[in-house]
Amino acid sequence: MWVAPIEATAVRGTTLYLQAPDAIRTWVERRYLDVIDQTLRSSGSHLTSVTFEAPPEPEPASPVSAPAAPNPTHDFDRFVIGPGNHLAHAAALAVAEAPSEAYNPLFLHGPPGLGKTHLLGAVANYLALHVPELNVLYTNAEAFTAEFVTALREEGTDAFKKRYRNLDVLLIDDIQFIAGKHHTEEEFFHTFNALHDAGSQIVLSADRSPSEISTLADRLSDRFEWGLTVPLEAPNLATRLTVLRHLVTEAGLEITDQDALTLLARRVKTNLRQLRGALTRTIAESSLTATPITSDLISSVFPVDETEPGVSITPELIRSTVADHFGIDEETLQSKRRDRNTATARHVAIFLTREMTPLSLPQIGALYGGRDHTTVLNSIDRIDQAIGDDPIVTNSVEMLRADIHSPRENS
Repeated sequence: MWVAPIEATAVRGTTLYLQAPDAIRTWVERRYLDVIDQTLRSSGSHLTSVTFEAPPEPEPASPVSAPAAPNPTHDFDRFVIGPGNHLAHAAALAVAEAPSEAYNPLFLHGPPGLGKTHLLGAVANYLALHVPELNVLYTNAEAFTAEFVTALREEGTDAFKKRYRNLDVLLIDDIQFIAGKHHTEEEFFHTFNALHDAGSQIVLSADRSPSEISTLADRLSDRFEWGLTVPLEAPNLATRLTVLRHLVTEAGLEITDQDALTLLARRVKTNLRQLRGALTRTIAESSLTATPITSDLISSVFPVDETEPGVSITPELIRSTVADHFGIDEETLQSKRRDRNTATARHVAIFLTREMTPLSLPQIGALYGGRDHTTVLNSIDRIDQAIGDDPIVTNSVEMLRADIHSPRENS
């Protein structure tokens, strides 16, 4: 671990110069430098001392030559299909098999960790393998913006435009990050038009649907919906369990307690990224404590505030629990009343419904007096910003999460 990364870089006089990454070099200098010195002197060489040189600074990567690249492990075979993502998977596969013939543009949207990046990477990797002659570029909105800003400041935008407007397939992840950046939006508007007019395939992803990205220019939002817009939703229990089993198989683990993975799948419901992190944490805990992965270990690592097996969280449960907490009835919560207590209760109820259920924004709006998706999104943003800043709201949300997740309250 500590010796293998060390490289000899030069000999000057009787001194041997070494090089290693900073973390390795610091540790070896503190712990092992005297041992290396003694070993060198006893080796019969004319060298009598060693010293480290800091590794040379890496050359900054050119944003033009090194855009964001798809993860090579992202392919369609490794994507676990469930009720919340089967349409997105089918659409992405159709685009990969017949670019510009199926859905153009294809716009995937949903909260982080549900597989949007995986699907975009799968399309890019599929095309690279099966149709290598196509000019395909995979990147993300931040890299696109950085390249454009660099072009503006340095060599001009001609090379940038040539690079992006002569593609057969363009895939951009997290496109919501260009919203509000007016110059970048303008450039992407013209890039989109040039590619679409030329019959090139465009695939985009975002954490919201085009109409929900409030700061995005209307003309871009409109174009993003020209083709097929597909949501990805939180995975159900069966999908989460399948993902865990795949991860366990890939890790070469054997888990004899058949209920352990089921319990972990029940405890972590938000997204697949957090599910992977939860399994990693469980494996680390098992390794560090020399304890097999069992239901007891899962319970100790992820205790109390997660939903116990058999507890069903419904929008109606959330609504009634929030109403009780704020001392109002459910009819008031669904009404048009706007006094501070009612408005805060309604915002919190909408926020928790979005967090704990797979309902879409329009479906949530229908539960609270037929409010439109913009109003629902505003409620979610209000509470998201208040958590951590407003102690009253923060405390209310934490107490309500505990109440809603409590088996004692739901039995």
